[in-house]
Amino acid sequence: MRWLPFLFLTLLCHSYKAQRSVVDTSRMLQISGVIIAEDNLEPLPYTTVWNRSIRKGVISDYYGFFTMVSFPGDTLVFNFYGYSSSTYIIPDTLSENRYSIVHMMQADTLNMPEVVVHPWPSRDEFARYFVEMKPYDDAMRKAQRELSGESLAFVAAKMSNDASLAYGYAQNQRLTKLYTNGQLPANNLFNPYAWAKLVQDWKAGKLGRQ
Repeated sequence: MRWLPFLFLTLLCHSYKAQRSVVDTSRMLQISGVIIAEDNLEPLPYTTVWNRSIRKGVISDYYGFFTMVSFPGDTLVFNFYGYSSSTYIIPDTLSENRYSIVHMMQADTLNMPEVVVHPWPSRDEFARYFVEMKPYDDAMRKAQRELSGESLAFVAAKMSNDASLAYGYAQNQRLTKLYTNGQLPANNLFNPYAWAKLVQDWKAGKLGRQ
């Protein structure tokens, strides 16, 4: 007779589980919706939608759209990173088996204390920087100095010949050999044009600057 209470409790548990497993499918409805931000009305993709009542959930797609099976009176919980969690209770007075909503979520902002940033540790250093600064030495003037004729000539003198210059030099050498083919090569020492140009450059002072 000692096993009778245990048998009664076992039957009671099975009866309770059977009652819980019975679902009234006539009250089921398909709820669909779009989740958007409250500040800019942009869709919130991949938002978690959790049905707290039946302990099931879904994730919205890239456009913030979701759909799931629920019951009237269920509580939906919406979670998205950077936004405050919000809930929505499905009305229990619905007569149709489909229901659509547009759920807006509010950005989760924190009120931080005011922070004042000083670029200089002290007023003395600020005064020294103010006196020593060069207001006209901006990026535009630096670029103009780098693109001046003297700077470009200095850089060009250090650069090696590219493919086009090397090809032109080789062509000039080949044409010179063809021009003096079968005779002695040309010697600018006896070239009057070369002497005239040398004298002209010397009078102009170009040789002194070099």
